[in-house]
Amino acid sequence: MTLLKGIVMIGRASALLFFFLLAARACSGPVELKYRATGSSPELLAVYEGWFGEHNHISVGYTSHDPDVMRRQIDGAKAMGLTAFVVDWYGDRDAYIDQSYARLQKLAAKENFHIAMMYEAPGQEDGATDEAIADLTMFHDTYMAANSRGSEAYLTYDGRPLIFVFPHGHATDWDKVRQVVNQWNPAPLLIDENLPGQNAKDFDGFYPWINPGPQGWANDGSHWGEQYLSNFYQTMGTQYPDKLIVGGAWAGFDDSKASWGLNRHISARCGQTLEDTFNFWKKIYPAGQTIPFVLIETWNDYEEGSAIEPGLPSCGGQAPTSLVESAAGQQPGRAGAQ
Repeated sequence: MTLLKGIVMIGRASALLFFFLLAARACSGPVELKYRATGSSPELLAVYEGWFGEHNHISVGYTSHDPDVMRRQIDGAKAMGLTAFVVDWYGDRDAYIDQSYARLQKLAAKENFHIAMMYEAPGQEDGATDEAIADLTMFHDTYMAANSRGSEAYLTYDGRPLIFVFPHGHATDWDKVRQVVNQWNPAPLLIDENLPGQNAKDFDGFYPWINPGPQGWANDGSHWGEQYLSNFYQTMGTQYPDKLIVGGAWAGFDDSKASWGLNRHISARCGQTLEDTFNFWKKIYPAGQTIPFVLIETWNDYEEGSAIEPGLPSCGGQAPTSLVESAAGQQPGRAGAQ
């Protein structure tokens, strides 16, 4: 009898605790994001690879140094609703990509388009911090200074340039990097991949990257990242509303052509994957809490099968021509998986 009474009391205590947790959550109020879109919808960006033409990458029928190709790419991106390319950049570790970036920035300024840099942070254990500081200082002095050709095309938010970071390893001391870049005028907004970790205070914002979610990669590519995105947006909205949230969207993934590939797949599902990832942030944040940017991953990574440069995915019929149209679900002939 005493044991039964104890069980009942524990059950009531658990129910009471659950009630108070629900009440606390209800009283916490709606999500209030510090950084919001300057217009009625997020600005659309796309990750851009400038390495085609290098010997260690596949042939895609063009080189990333061809100005006519770059011009066509900018025109195509504009037609899809994009306003900027976010270009992978490796500092002096890859001179070819550095030249691609230089040419694209100059052209973007002429074509009323924007450009930003995604810094491929060094992955080695020794000297990672010094290399990151040297790379970012070089980039600032070469491409962001007022007298740099095309610097007016660089992507900003509230007057501050955005630098995206794609981390490799955990050896970089971002406290020290932050101290250096804070001396720039204006200081940049540093945007890191995935949810904030131990260096959260050093970054101004975060973006999700192509991910199948906690279930891992499915052989048929059916795991497109629903739980991963849900966790990302919910965590950012409840724990880090003072950080700049960049949405992530992808049309599919297939790394079978990459020399580093692991036979990983996310099916395009006749455009449904792009529609679902593109719009997912809307499920989490209330009306009026519009995130500033959505990053399409990617414009032209053919080695990992995520490129939208050839066109937006569909199955039969006429494919959508813009990302807005695609995200609205206007995909004729959606008849089966792709």
